[in-house]
Amino acid sequence: MSQQWAQVAKKANSILAWIRNSMVKDELRGKVVWVTGASSGIGEELAYQLSKIGALLAISARREDELERVKKKCLQISNLSEKDILVLRLDLTDRSSHEAATNSVLKHFGKIDVLVNNGGRSQRSLFVDTNLDVYSAIIELNYLGTISLTKHVLNHMIQRKKGKIVTVSSVMGIMGAPLASGYCASKHALQSLENSGDQSHKMPTDRCVRLTLVSTANDLKEAWISDHPYLAVCYLWQYAPTWAWWLMNRMGKRRIQNFKSGVQLMPGQTPAPGSPG
Repeated sequence: MSQQWAQVAKKANSILAWIRNSMVKDELRGKVVWVTGASSGIGEELAYQLSKIGALLAISARREDELERVKKKCLQISNLSEKDILVLRLDLTDRSSHEAATNSVLKHFGKIDVLVNNGGRSQRSLFVDTNLDVYSAIIELNYLGTISLTKHVLNHMIQRKKGKIVTVSSVMGIMGAPLASGYCASKHALQSLENSGDQSHKMPTDRCVRLTLVSTANDLKEAWISDHPYLAVCYLWQYAPTWAWWLMNRMGKRRIQNFKSGVQLMPGQTPAPGSPG
């Protein structure tokens, strides 16, 4: 286990105690939760937390071997049985397969209580250097793929008159950022879609997962989950957009300069003396 995941696991243990004493456990225990992008990152950790709570899981991603690994650990850390966790390979860009995938979950569990749209990819490159095919691929995966799967699941939820759809988005769906024009565009599109319905929103993985669970359990229309200073910028975009534009212009120009020079800086940091950028 890497040092990063060791830290995630350590934090998750303390979070679990909190979850067990909150309404999250009662809300999600025994419910069927379908998590996309569950082979790594937030989706993987979300599967672990949900299994401990007692939710019945459908976990999806393109890498079936990684999903089997996640399932094995879920069974080790929870009271779930083999039949309580469905491993379902899914390619969000293959929209023709989404109806069959939805039917597979329904055939196995009989219902879908919660869909967590977590699958997606990021991108980092200068706009002028980015091939148009990259934009097409990101929109297809992050936006159109998510819409397609959501529509199939939503039909079932409408018939049941019950269900929740959670979309893990990004603060870049609220504000733009340099070096990620395609990713930002896909998340802005997704954010606009979610704003017309009811859904939820990177920081340490375990904390993001905990807040996502709380948001889901409490029916929040939208949740901004981020570390500072990014969260502060979200508020600027909401309440003082002129200042937000000024700040992002300053940060963006410096970030592009650092990118060209091979320097990676967080907002608020300054280059070391003598370093490029």
